[in-house]
Amino acid sequence: MSEERIALFIDGANLYATAKSLGFDIDYKRLLKEFQSKGRLVRAFYYTALIEDQEYSSIRPLIDWLDYNGFSVVTKPTKEFVDSMGRRKVKGSMDIELATDAMEMANHIDHMVLFSGDGDFRSLVAAVQRKGVRVSVVSTITTQPPMVADELRRQADEFVDLLHLAAKVGRDPNERLQRYQERRPAAPSSDEVLDT
Repeated sequence: MSEERIALFIDGANLYATAKSLGFDIDYKRLLKEFQSKGRLVRAFYYTALIEDQEYSSIRPLIDWLDYNGFSVVTKPTKEFVDSMGRRKVKGSMDIELATDAMEMANHIDHMVLFSGDGDFRSLVAAVQRKGVRVSVVSTITTQPPMVADELRRQADEFVDLLHLAAKVGRDPNERLQRYQERRPAAPSSDEVLDT
């Protein structure tokens, strides 16, 4: 195993959208194992904005699981506003948080793995590279349109198409439903129903 010091920076909303566009879910336990096998995983950051006023957020169980299973979870509440057309909008960019952490970690790692296709990260990647860190970007070019900005892909030392990682870190989205159905007791068949 390599002694390369690796840190993962996961733009949660971007990775979710990319995996969904490719037709699978990310298995975060397998993702962690995959990168632990490539070197010394120093940190795995996961960034996401949360809608605070919701009674239950569908992302909350994932956030809790990540928090207890080796990820450094960074969240902030979304901001709600009304645009000039009177439409209600929700804003929740985590770009600044991710960029700040990446710059702080740059002196402690050899390899940064960025899970995002957002072109806004191009200058961050360039700044981290100037500190001597190798940068891999994980997204996809197999969708129409591609999920990764061309300028980000060109800036990276290595581009990894998420589709090529699917067998190692992916899970069929129907798998969860199948597991749930297998655990649930089956409905009685018609010949098991007693007449009353």
